[in-house]
Formats: sequence, C-alpha cells, structure tokens
Amino acid sequence: MTNENEGAKVMIRFNCDYSEGCHPSLLEALVRTNMEQTPGYGEDAHCERAAALIRAACAAPEAGVHFLVGGTQANFVMIAAALRPHQAAVCADTGHINVHESGAVEATGHKVIAVPGTDGKISAAQVRAVVENHWDDATHEHMAQPKLVYVSNPTELGTIYSLAELTALHDLCREKNLFLYMDGARLGYGLAAAGNDLTLADVARLTDAFYIGGTKVGALFGEALVIANEALKEDFRYIEKQRGAMLAKGRLLGVQFETLFTDDLYLKISRHAVGMAMLIRDACRAKGWEFLMESPTNQQFPIVPVEALKKLGEKYAYSPWAKIDERREAVRFCTSWATREEDVRALAADIAGS
Repeated sequence: MTNENEGAKVMIRFNCDYSEGCHPSLLEALVRTNMEQTPGYGEDAHCERAAALIRAACAAPEAGVHFLVGGTQANFVMIAAALRPHQAAVCADTGHINVHESGAVEATGHKVIAVPGTDGKISAAQVRAVVENHWDDATHEHMAQPKLVYVSNPTELGTIYSLAELTALHDLCREKNLFLYMDGARLGYGLAAAGNDLTLADVARLTDAFYIGGTKVGALFGEALVIANEALKEDFRYIEKQRGAMLAKGRLLGVQFETLFTDDLYLKISRHAVGMAMLIRDACRAKGWEFLMESPTNQQFPIVPVEALKKLGEKYAYSPWAKIDERREAVRFCTSWATREEDVRALAADIAGS
C-alpha cells in the first residue's frame, strides 16, 4: 500500500525498492547475451559461473546454488523441501512468510508458528521456548512439530541480526535439531549497513540455507538460493520443478547474478542505497521526528505529523505503516540501488520545510 492515486501525477517513489527495472550493467549483459543459444533450466554456462562466483563470495565451495524468480517462491520451495508434512516453520510475527505471502508456505502444507518479534527479530531464547513447550506437552503428536527457524536479514522492519545473534540461533538449532533458514531479499542492504558485523561467509556458515536477493538489489528479477546443509540438497531440483519454480530460460537469472557478483557490484550498489537512506534519516532527525524503530538499512520508519504527510504526499510516494495517534503516523521511506541523490535532497528539503 502506498499513498499514491492511480492516474495521479508522477510521484517520486520512496515506497519500495523495486520500482525500477535493473542496473544498467545487468541490462547490458542481458542484451549482449540475448542471441546466445544455451541449455535451459539453469544448466547453462552463465548459471554455472554465477554459482561459482557466489560460492567464492560465501567461502562455501560445496554449497548448492539455485536461481529462482522471486522471494516468495524461494521461501515456499525451500521450506517445502526442508520439512516433512507434519513439520512447521517458526518465525517472528512480522516475518514475510507470516504476513505478506498470502499463506504461500501454509499452502504447501506447513504451519507457520509466529512469535512476537523485537523490532522484527526472533531470539534463540524464543525458539528454545517454542521447541521445549512443544516436546513438554503430552499431546505434542497432535500439533505441528517445529523444525525450521525462518529469519529475514534485514528484517521487514529494516533491522539486522548481529553475528552474536545469528550464532546463538545457529547453536540453538544444532542443539534442537532444527534447520535455520534466512530470507535475504534485502541482504545486500544489510551487509552494507553501518554496524553490520556479518559477512556472506558468516551467513553461509551459520545457516542451513539462505537466499541472496536480486529483485530488490539491482536485478530485473531473481534470487540466488544457497544451500549449505547436505541433507537439504538431495532432490532439490525435483521439488523446484514440482513447485513450478524452474525457469526454462534459466540463463536469464544466471546472467544477472554473474554480473552482480563481478567487480563487487552487488555491495557497491547496496552501499549507495543505504547512503541515500541515511540522508533521509538525518533529515527526519533534524526535523525532530521520532522513529518507529532504528534501522541502519535502506528502509526508514519515521513518525510523521499527519499534516506534514499530506504535504509530502503531493510529491512523494511512501508506504503507510502504523497509526500512532490522531496526529501522527509511522510511514516507510525506502531507497534502492537506483535512488537518485537529487530526489533524496529534494525530499530532505521538503521535510525541513514541512
């Protein structure tokens, strides 16, 4: 949802991070390779090279790498592959699989167990409580069994997990024989955030599977799913095909990730988005506006007077988020790899004058 009206004048968009097509380097690569004849279904040289580049970036030479079209697709296919029919995924209540995927995971037959998050994050202690409460219940065979922990990094609220937090979740999952899966739709923006102490290698080492977001981080479409756990690799392509997730022209995904992981492009464009978001954050702070939560990534959630929003909404698209009271509303301003600094400077000036 945004503040836009269909047919209204063109807005400067800060409502999401996928308004534009793709980074010019990716478009150039797609045009350059357009008339190549390649095998289908991701078995081409571009997908092979992209997978090799990703394995190198993750310091995970044995990882399985699969390219899918979108984040919801990556989530429900991976979770369906990981879980037996009676097993469930545990996540924060704000988790994408719980809120914004129209029940896609549950449509595959797996319950989502949501617990109250703290600024979008779930803790090892919360997961421990869910698992131990399940097994301590004499009727546990009558309930869905928690087996997979789902986290988003950055979270849906723009916050990030620290190395210590992810390590604690990893250790708990090993102790309780759970899978740990990370939704990385905006992973580049998390890795580029000030204060982040996670690397791709850390994520590959501490999770059983995760995906590297392309749709929101420079690609026309596509996500790169990285599977570290040997138990999850078996027959994955069968499940991918069965779920309608195997793209016939798979090389279109390979070409894009091949380009994103050449010359550090993925992190370079992620840093740009975060830098633009920090300018918006600073403008809101200078105005004296509070924030729903502190986010070091490309999503910012200021609490804005309704009258100021009316004025800003004439020119800028943003996402309404939460009503605070009769006078104030929390909204999301979202930047991307493509955000123009002149647009951010204009927004900052209008915030100051609102």
